[in-house]
Amino acid sequence: MKWKEWLEHWSMTSLKIKAPFLEADWQPKDPDRDAAWELYIELLTRIATQPLPTEHGDESTALDSVHKLFSLSRDVIKRHGRLCIEFTKIAIVILNQKIRPFTAKWHKLKLAGAFDDEKQRGEFRNELSGLQETLKIYSKMLADMAGVEDLTELED
Repeated sequence: MKWKEWLEHWSMTSLKIKAPFLEADWQPKDPDRDAAWELYIELLTRIATQPLPTEHGDESTALDSVHKLFSLSRDVIKRHGRLCIEFTKIAIVILNQKIRPFTAKWHKLKLAGAFDDEKQRGEFRNELSGLQETLKIYSKMLADMAGVEDLTELED
């Protein structure tokens, strides 16, 4: 299978990836599977993929949790080394193209007091919900890469 086909399977064709990369074979190895499993578990147990009802939670804590995905991903990549290149390729793209724009925008707004304003808190939660849908797909992709049963939709 080619990377392009794998991304199409997961409806992640909006990712901006150079053509030669897309034509490369998608062949995860054991280090990729191990790395995918580690980050998969982190995603499933964070606000990144879990609902944040209006009456619960805190926007600042939610933003920090999403931002923590950067350090978690870096740690996983470093721990598994150069042999987890397939995992690294998709992790970097998701971090830079999907998570970074969200965290950069909201970190600046948070510093300006956005979370003191009910309207902006609502906007944050709405945008978080959109990001969560993307990260749910990412978690499913990681389950596939890890070769494990996907538990993303386990709960009601």
